[in-house]
Amino acid sequence: MADSRPTAPAQPIRHTVRLALESLRDMLASAGPVLLLVFALLAGAYWWLNPQPPRTVTLATGPAGSAYAEFGQRYAQALARNGIRVKLLTTEGTAANLQALREGQADVAFVRGGSDDMSADADAGITSLGALFYEPMWVFYRPAAFKAPMPKGHHSRHPVLVPLTSLTQLHGLRINVDQPGSGVPDLVRRLLEANGLDADAIKAHDLPPEDAAKALQAGRLDAMVLLTAPESPVVQQLLRAPGIALADLPQADALARRFPFLRTVTLPRGMVDLARDLPPNDIGLLAATTALLTSEDTHPALRQLFAQTAQKLHGGAGWFNGARDFPNTRTSELPVSPEGDRAINGTPSFWQRYLPFWASNLLDRMWLVIGGLIVLLLPISRVVPPLYTYRVRQRVFRWYARLREVEARMEAGDAQHTELLNELDELDRVASQIAVPLAHADELYALRNNIDSTRKRLLARNGSIPQLQSS
Repeated sequence: MADSRPTAPAQPIRHTVRLALESLRDMLASAGPVLLLVFALLAGAYWWLNPQPPRTVTLATGPAGSAYAEFGQRYAQALARNGIRVKLLTTEGTAANLQALREGQADVAFVRGGSDDMSADADAGITSLGALFYEPMWVFYRPAAFKAPMPKGHHSRHPVLVPLTSLTQLHGLRINVDQPGSGVPDLVRRLLEANGLDADAIKAHDLPPEDAAKALQAGRLDAMVLLTAPESPVVQQLLRAPGIALADLPQADALARRFPFLRTVTLPRGMVDLARDLPPNDIGLLAATTALLTSEDTHPALRQLFAQTAQKLHGGAGWFNGARDFPNTRTSELPVSPEGDRAINGTPSFWQRYLPFWASNLLDRMWLVIGGLIVLLLPISRVVPPLYTYRVRQRVFRWYARLREVEARMEAGDAQHTELLNELDELDRVASQIAVPLAHADELYALRNNIDSTRKRLLARNGSIPQLQSS
C-alpha cells in the first residue's frame, strides 16, 4: 500500500536555508571590520613578541665522558619531547663553555663557579638559570708514590706509605691538572699558591680525563685532579680502581673560607658501594657549584624550558645534597633570569600543567595582549548589532526608492497606467522573495502594504479598482 502521508514542500526549506545564509552573511559583514582589527592586532603582537622559540638550541657541555656530556644527553632527550633539538657542543670544560657563551657559539652552557670576570659577564647580559649541582674536586693518587722519609740509618726494604692529606705533598710529583679549557689548571694554581707553592712546584700535565685515568693506573702519573660531578664515568671508574686512592683534605674548611666560591662537602662512608664499604670512611672534599648559564639573546621560551627541565633532572637527592636542594638561586654567582627564578621559586601556571609546551608558551607570552584586546573590543563590539540591523533593514528599505519613483511618475502623469501597474507588480514579486529574520518581518510587511496601497491609488485614479473575488 502506497504511503499517503503528505510531503513537506521544498519551497519553505529553500527559503529557510536562504534566510540562514543571508543572516550569516550579514553577521560576517557587520562583524568583519572588528574581526579584521583583532586579526591585525594579534598578528602585530605575535610578530613583535615572537612567542614561539627556534626549534634548535646549542648547549655547551664538556669533554666526552664527562658529567657535563652525560647531563647534556639528558637535556637533549628531555627537550626533544617538546620538539626542540639540542645541539651538544663538545668543549674542553667550563672555561671553554663560558667563552662559547660570550662569543655566541652557544645559547646555554654548564659553567662552574669561580670563573674569572663574572661581573663583566653579568654586564654583558649573561644570566643564570639556577645552580644545578656540586662539582667536587677529586684528587686521585697512587699511594705508592707517597712515601714517608726514612730515618737515617734505617734500611727497610718496605718503605712506609702515607696518605695524601695536604696539597703540599704534591711537590715535585707528576700531576695531571686537566685540560686548559676546563678551568681546573687555574684553580690548582690558586690552591697551590695558598699552600706556599708556585706553579713550577709540580710536574703538570694537561691530559683529557680519560687518558689521565689510564696514565694514573699505568703508573705514568702520580696524581690527577678532576673537578666534576660524581656522575662522571671517569670518577666512577677511579673510585673502584685497585691501587688508586681518593685524597681526604683536612684543610678543606680553611680553603673554602679563603675561596668563597668553594664549598666543603663530605663523601659519606659506603656511598660509592655499600656492599664493599667504599669508601671505608667519610672523606672531606672541596666543591664548586655548577650553574646553567644563558645569554640575553636566547629566546625566553627556551630559557623557561631549560629551567623547567633542570627542576626534573637535578631536583633529587645526590651524593652531596638532599632532595630539592638543587636547582637553587642561593648559590648562583650571576643574576638569575626571570625564567629561572619562576621555575625554581614560583609555581607553574595553570596551562603549563595541562597544555603542551607550544600552547602554554603561547599563552604565557600573549596573555597580556589577549587581555588588552578583550578590554579594547568590549566598547568596539557594541557597533556590531547596529550594523547588523542596518544591513538587514537595508534589504527592505532599498526598494522604497523604486516605490517612490513609481509614485512620482504616477503623480506627474508621464507614464502609462499599465506600465506603472506592471512595475508595481514586479516590485511586489521581488518584495515577496526578500528573506529577513522574524525580528524584522514587520518592515517587510510594511513595504508590501505600501506597494499594495500605491497600487490601489493607481487603480482608483484610472477608475478600474477590481472587486474582490472569492475562489
